[in-house]
Amino acid sequence: MSTPFYVSPEQLMKDRADFARKGVTRGRALVALQYDEGVLLASENPSQALHKISELYDRIAFAAVGRYNEFENLRIAGVRMADMRGYAYDRRDVTGQGLAGAYAQTLGTIFSSGGEKPYEVEIFVAEIGDRAEDDKIFRLTFEGMVADEHGYAVMGGNAEPVGRHLKEHYEPGGDLAAAVSVAVAALGQTDKDPRVIPVDDLEIAILDRTRNQPRKFRRITGDKLRDLLGDRGAETPDGPSDEDLAIHAPSQVTGVDDPSDPTDVVSGGTPPLEDPLTGEPPVAPPPEG
Repeated sequence: MSTPFYVSPEQLMKDRADFARKGVTRGRALVALQYDEGVLLASENPSQALHKISELYDRIAFAAVGRYNEFENLRIAGVRMADMRGYAYDRRDVTGQGLAGAYAQTLGTIFSSGGEKPYEVEIFVAEIGDRAEDDKIFRLTFEGMVADEHGYAVMGGNAEPVGRHLKEHYEPGGDLAAAVSVAVAALGQTDKDPRVIPVDDLEIAILDRTRNQPRKFRRITGDKLRDLLGDRGAETPDGPSDEDLAIHAPSQVTGVDDPSDPTDVVSGGTPPLEDPLTGEPPVAPPPEG
């Protein structure tokens, strides 16, 4: 009779953690910063379609590194949970802490389960309040641990040099231009010489408490980003042509709120596909006779 194969629980958890950690560190770094009017999220991302930073709800943003298909599933689940809770109860009942707790439970269950591999992801859930003191940044690891970050946080590949640069140069209470500059400079840090990341390879978004719309999430792209970077943005080659600026203005280039921009429509304005109580799809009323 052969001896059954045995792995101690400690070794099994260590192997799963090493596996997930390698997947996370293969991704590019992602930075979260608090500034005077909100929270900034920034990362290097050459793709214009596959976003690492997205909106979850009115005042809540989601950012992740690792396997795209895995953190995209988590993002969609978070959007559905937020919309259902806001629709069934009240929009004020949707909080970043509640979503972070749900993510932690999901990631922890997957990590400790022996039936499937752990998720190779790390997540930021950021929420802004009416004051800077009320802003929150939650960091979630692949094993389901939650940390409440203050000031700045970094995750993903090359995190050590990026974190060192932020520790030396980040100043609390700075404006948006200062936050963008220090975040982009930090993302270019390496163990050797720093590098300059092209503007078109940057993905930057903010939660802006001064925005008039209920939705506080806004992406920063095009000329708006170049203006914030100053000389650093002007030196970047291969900027958009005048024709491109005319096509994409004003929502993507100028950064000015545009009522015709679909991203300025209040999220959750239409009811979800399922009834929050019965789970059944909505039924149209019968026509009047």
